[in-house]
Amino acid sequence: MDLFEYQARDLFESHGVPVLMGAVATTAEEAEIAAAKMGGRVVVKAQVKVGGRGKAGGVKLAEDAKDARQKAQGILGMDIKGHTVHQVMIAQAAPIEAEYYLAILLDRANRSFLVMASISGGMDIEQVAHETPEKLARVNIDAHTGLNLTRALEIVKAGGFPDEIASEVADVLMKLWDVFKAEDATLVEVNPLVKTSDGKIIALDGKVTLDESAAFRHPDHEALIDHAATDPLEAQAKEKNLNYVKLDGEVGIIGNGAGLVMSTLDVVAYAGEKFGGVKPANFLDIGGGASAQVMADGLSIILGDPAVKSVFVNVFGGITACDAVANGIVQALEILGASAKKPIVVRLDGNNVIEGRRILAEAAHPLVEQVETMDGAASRAAELAAK
Repeated sequence: MDLFEYQARDLFESHGVPVLMGAVATTAEEAEIAAAKMGGRVVVKAQVKVGGRGKAGGVKLAEDAKDARQKAQGILGMDIKGHTVHQVMIAQAAPIEAEYYLAILLDRANRSFLVMASISGGMDIEQVAHETPEKLARVNIDAHTGLNLTRALEIVKAGGFPDEIASEVADVLMKLWDVFKAEDATLVEVNPLVKTSDGKIIALDGKVTLDESAAFRHPDHEALIDHAATDPLEAQAKEKNLNYVKLDGEVGIIGNGAGLVMSTLDVVAYAGEKFGGVKPANFLDIGGGASAQVMADGLSIILGDPAVKSVFVNVFGGITACDAVANGIVQALEILGASAKKPIVVRLDGNNVIEGRRILAEAAHPLVEQVETMDGAASRAAELAAK
């Protein structure tokens, strides 16, 4: 889950990371009131979960509260890379002397954490990383040992930070590590981390991504969810405890086990090339519990997607045998009744497959068609979707 900048700022503040005053506003009037409370110059910043806001005109300096109102009025409603600005952050302006960069992220390839540090922060950090990679220190952190102050000072030195601010930057890095670890984040980034004219080190902008798989440890993270931007089908699936991800395609997918579902997506995409580029419409893993209610919940979510033209149920019977899956499908269609209107291709294999196929054959539901092989079923589902 990606956070808005104002949410990242609040999270930083709760862990002792040095930040400036900030407030969020959804109207120009609210922006003016917030700016008046802060006094002096403020920065009006578009709150969208995408980079490049500054270059797109979504970050403006305002001289006073009245100016903040005008700047907010111009930014609210903007489109920045396909994201509409619905709120702005009003932040204290800072007398910037230098801009730096710090980030901690999950390095999946190396199964560790990665800290990145550079004295060349700001809007062009991507260009710095591409054109002058030697200016960006990249240091892996072992997940078992973590980050300590000695290691933090080594990273700061590798990033080229001046000696007179090294200890302060290392202290900020340790606090960011606390955010990363305590909040179960996969990314904590500060760009820019600034040195002000009075010598203070401040996190002027923040980006945080939280691991949704760890949400059960953080009930307070529920308040950070942007429900307005959440896909309604994904929200429904979450309420039913289904592992569902919406995709841009026409063939609804139901499978048991993440590996099988991922393989099914690939097979459907490949088969769909023969039928005008038909693609999978979702990822849905029902796990090992293919009961009637679980199957009904899964089918109701998929059939509720107007983009879906056919459904492919691909199940390999294991702990949950194929006859239980077949009964689940039959009972699910009884539960859904007239709301089920799209063709369903079923491929069963594995434990008790003969009985499972018999149950579906005897039920003879007009929407259900059985195909024995995974490739054949994928091709048939793609064909039906194309029709």
